[in-house]
Amino acid sequence: MFVSSTRSIKFISSKSFSTSTKLLNSLNTSINRDDSNHNSEPQVITRRRKVTRFSDDLNKGPSFDDFISGRAKDMLIDPLEAARKDPNARLPKWLKVPIPKGKSFHQVKNDVKELKLATVCEEAKCPNIGECWGGKKSEATATIMLMGDTCTRGCRFCSVKTNRKPAALDPMEPINTAEAISRWGLGYVVLTTVDRDDLPDGGAAHLSESVKQIKEKSPNTLIEVLSGDFRGDLNSVQTLANSPLDVFAHNVETVEDLTPHVRDRRATYRQSLKVLENAKLNNNHILTKTSIMLGFGESDEQIMQTLKDLRNINVDVVTFGQYMRPTKRHMKVVEYVTPEKFDYWRDVALDLGFLYCASGPLVRSSYKAGEAYIENVIRKRKRNVGVSREIEIGDEEFISKDILQKASNK
Repeated sequence: MFVSSTRSIKFISSKSFSTSTKLLNSLNTSINRDDSNHNSEPQVITRRRKVTRFSDDLNKGPSFDDFISGRAKDMLIDPLEAARKDPNARLPKWLKVPIPKGKSFHQVKNDVKELKLATVCEEAKCPNIGECWGGKKSEATATIMLMGDTCTRGCRFCSVKTNRKPAALDPMEPINTAEAISRWGLGYVVLTTVDRDDLPDGGAAHLSESVKQIKEKSPNTLIEVLSGDFRGDLNSVQTLANSPLDVFAHNVETVEDLTPHVRDRRATYRQSLKVLENAKLNNNHILTKTSIMLGFGESDEQIMQTLKDLRNINVDVVTFGQYMRPTKRHMKVVEYVTPEKFDYWRDVALDLGFLYCASGPLVRSSYKAGEAYIENVIRKRKRNVGVSREIEIGDEEFISKDILQKASNK
């Protein structure tokens, strides 16, 4: 009896499923009608929010997985490139630059490609590449990236790939880099690097060895190293500062109050000051240099305090540039600072005693690092002759008031 009942139930279920569904739907409809007769409260219909254009654009942007895999570099939004292609792009006229061209530029570009060098100039699509790569080779400046292209940190302004465990260091990189530079005949080279918190010394020994190898093959080439903060490890700072480099650079990036919002949480304003201060204490023959981006919403008072903090630890060179948002997932630009304001901060920096200040909307930390004035300072310090009194910026000449005052007191 049980078996036959079960079979009949199975038979009915398999053959009459669609009919049963219709009956249930009809029953639910009648119940809802009965309930509506007894319930006088109106039903609230929730409508789905219409997808906006902003949502569409945001969804088209790179995701976190894109940054990890490296696909984000093909999805970057370059405001300068967009301005060249779209005349209606919302970008101030002073940020629009012509496409680099000329015999010297293409010659240097071909050399870089032939020697298989990774340069920040090309990787970051720097707007000043035409200037820095212009002229003779001995006057050219290139920024070479060492220790890979993947950073262990994630600053909110930077588009460099991030990963907790980047690829291992190439032990042949110092030798290969030195060989390439010696063949190219650069007068001034900038070595930059990502942060490598995965390494015990942050890569200080690797950078130091790279500097030594370059100096052995190209003793007349001036070397600037733009380093990270080594997590505040002063022993690593000492290792790099005591190598035969000429300029120790480390960027504070922004004012103290905005640092937690702009930089990775492992990078602090005070930690950066300690790095710059200890580099000078370990080797007072080198120049120390830093860079500040404007456009995050900083106030004049905050910028002034930052400059005073830098002078208190004897930083020699400072640069100012406009922050440009690399992708829609990065910090927004709060303000496009005018060229006149950049001129103002250059004058303020020189008044405070900085030996040199490059300041302008398109200036980057390595912008014209091999400027004649900086080279003169370095070479004359080595000969114990003194420093050059004139600073040439563009087509105008600016006299460092600090240097003139010292000269007049003699």
